[in-house]
Amino acid sequence: MKKTVFRLATAFFACSFFMGMAQTKSLKTNMLISEKPFGQTTSNEAVTLYTLKNTQGMEVQIMNYGAIITKIIVPDKNEVMEDVVLGFDQVADYINDSPYFGAVVGRYGNRIAAGKFSLDGKSYTLAAQNNGQHLHGGLKGFDKQVWRTVSKNGASLTLAYLSKDGEEGFPGNLEVQVTYTLGDDNALSMDYVAKTDQATVLNICNHSYFNLSGNVKRDVLNHKIQLNAPFFIPVDKVLIPTGEVKSVKGGPFDFTSAKKIGLDINAQDEQITLGGGYDHCYAFDKAPGAYGKIARVEDPTSGRVMEVFTTEPGVQFYTGNNLDGHLVGKYGTVYNKRTGFCLETQHYPDSPNKPNFPSTVLRPGETYTSKTVYQFSVQ
Repeated sequence: MKKTVFRLATAFFACSFFMGMAQTKSLKTNMLISEKPFGQTTSNEAVTLYTLKNTQGMEVQIMNYGAIITKIIVPDKNEVMEDVVLGFDQVADYINDSPYFGAVVGRYGNRIAAGKFSLDGKSYTLAAQNNGQHLHGGLKGFDKQVWRTVSKNGASLTLAYLSKDGEEGFPGNLEVQVTYTLGDDNALSMDYVAKTDQATVLNICNHSYFNLSGNVKRDVLNHKIQLNAPFFIPVDKVLIPTGEVKSVKGGPFDFTSAKKIGLDINAQDEQITLGGGYDHCYAFDKAPGAYGKIARVEDPTSGRVMEVFTTEPGVQFYTGNNLDGHLVGKYGTVYNKRTGFCLETQHYPDSPNKPNFPSTVLRPGETYTSKTVYQFSVQ
């Protein structure tokens, strides 16, 4: 977690924390942003859907509920424009029965053991809604909130949310922003900034499910993926890290050279069995906060390629093992097992309880920053 210390002249006020802050530098773009109503929440809060479009014809749709990416439309090798993320046509489906499709998750993406951690000598108890473990911010995390629209300046869309002290058990008033920028090089950039008035823990990530075939024509098992990660984080039976950081070399978790997602997904391996496939955090060998390419994914049939760049130290590689056919998404598509994969750039799971993992603590007077880019091309 990259942190920049600065002096505060006044006390913490969420609404003023980001006023006057310089926006994250955006990629050169002639992007157009349009918006339209997209329904409302169960508490009658209005939801807005924004469409970002560049000069190449690429489109990204984002709504202010959960800061969710609902569509990413990119060309294949024959210049056919199709959607490469899973999701729904209506906001009600995201509210009622979504496995975090496209959402910004937090305060803590991934798991915290038993929903408990200690910080500065004080113990905190969080929502523990996933087999007794805290997952993705709890029962009503960032993914289930209506975010404020801060700016839509023709180059980027910035959304913000104030997570109040005690929300889902976390300490501190936390103001967080995400800025989406779509460049003319077909790169979608996500820049996160956050500040707090009390010491807290923070691990923000995007939970998009990708399928480069376009409009989910088939599963992702024939997608080829390369991960620039020499290590992964083994887990126990409830998917909490054991504390070990293990080499991937030579085993089913080794994607240091490109291979099909499905090649070893059913291997006779304890960790594969525990995850029901791949549902593990990979660890990079790079300096803290360093920005670089961490993944390349290709669908050989469509020719679509996605490269992932990030400042984060890890990425959760998840292969849609829990998709079971009960969800019907966009285009009337039934989302069966392994019809999508996730590359959730993040710090490691359960870091607040693992002193050997990179710290996720954020303190007053510090700024949390994180950057992830999904860049699309054809092969």
